[in-house]
Amino acid sequence: MRSEPRPLPAIRLERDGGALRAVLSGDWTLRLLQPDLGTLRRQLDQIEADCIWDLDGVSRLDSFGALLLWRCWGRRCPPGLVLPDRLDSVFARLSGLGEGGLPVEPGYRFLDGTEGVGRLFFKMLRNVVGFVALVGQLVIDFFHLLHARGHWPVLETSANFYKVGVRAMPVTALVGFLIGVVLSYLSALQLRAFGADVFIVNILGLGIIRELGPVLVAVLVAGRSGSAMTAQIGVMRVTEEIDALAAMGISPYVRLVLPKVVALTLAMAPLTLWGSAVALFGGMVSANLQLDLSFDYFLNALPRAVPAANLVIGLSKGAVFGLLIALVACYFGLRVKPNTESLSANTTASVVTSITVVILVDAVFAIATRSIGLPR
Repeated sequence: MRSEPRPLPAIRLERDGGALRAVLSGDWTLRLLQPDLGTLRRQLDQIEADCIWDLDGVSRLDSFGALLLWRCWGRRCPPGLVLPDRLDSVFARLSGLGEGGLPVEPGYRFLDGTEGVGRLFFKMLRNVVGFVALVGQLVIDFFHLLHARGHWPVLETSANFYKVGVRAMPVTALVGFLIGVVLSYLSALQLRAFGADVFIVNILGLGIIRELGPVLVAVLVAGRSGSAMTAQIGVMRVTEEIDALAAMGISPYVRLVLPKVVALTLAMAPLTLWGSAVALFGGMVSANLQLDLSFDYFLNALPRAVPAANLVIGLSKGAVFGLLIALVACYFGLRVKPNTESLSANTTASVVTSITVVILVDAVFAIATRSIGLPR
């Protein structure tokens, strides 16, 4: 059964006393306006500015037809406009738009800067409160699992350990080796000028094991594994899988967040050791080529130049960095709203926040351990 054809858009000019009246009728929609759009636009442009507009006969009006009339009226409702109640909301929305259909931005006010600082402060405060709530929930779940040992997510933790630890070894080795070569090469240029070639072992050992190794691995993990954690949890939020877990009585914190936090905390220490070892190997190769230092001398001098306490500090940094990266990544993943824009914004915020936190905590470590592990 065929539907009845819709009435075409039309403009009829009438004289109401001494005033000109434009009576519109039909469906003012994109589908029906498109065939004769040029003719209708010329008719609208020829209508006098003081004309009275009557839209009571318009049966349907979409955003295209409304914007066509709105631009003809000079982006304001003309005086004496006859508008049925069903069309009030369409032009009410258009009245809040500026040029080109964009929202009208208010002008700068004196206190706008103060307001922006206040918004940023309260946003940071909400993030801190939410982060503390996440940590508190994980602590509660951890103590609960100590009594219910059969509920430990062992398989999830093992799978996450493999993804964030084992699969990150190639890229960590590549970057660590190149950083070691570059650091050794630049240091050799300066040490050779002063005849202090042998001190390259001290520079590479302390710099890589104590500082550069943990921070470099943490930045790589934040960009690789942290973003993946945020994206995974965020996609599960978008697809409502987290709500489905909660509806089945499964805690998303135990099955999703806790395995990631435990796995990354445990994986970061050996990953830091691996990255530092490869970086030292790269530095050793470069020192052999630049300064003609043998591998045997480098390996024998390294334990004397770098006390064992530096290795403990470096591994401790790695574990703490892994814990913080996992917590930040999971927190921003749980904050994702069910839309793609929120997913991308929170993934970006996760990586930036993780790297910032790593640098801040590394500064705290440097101050707290300033008198530990340094050769006198």
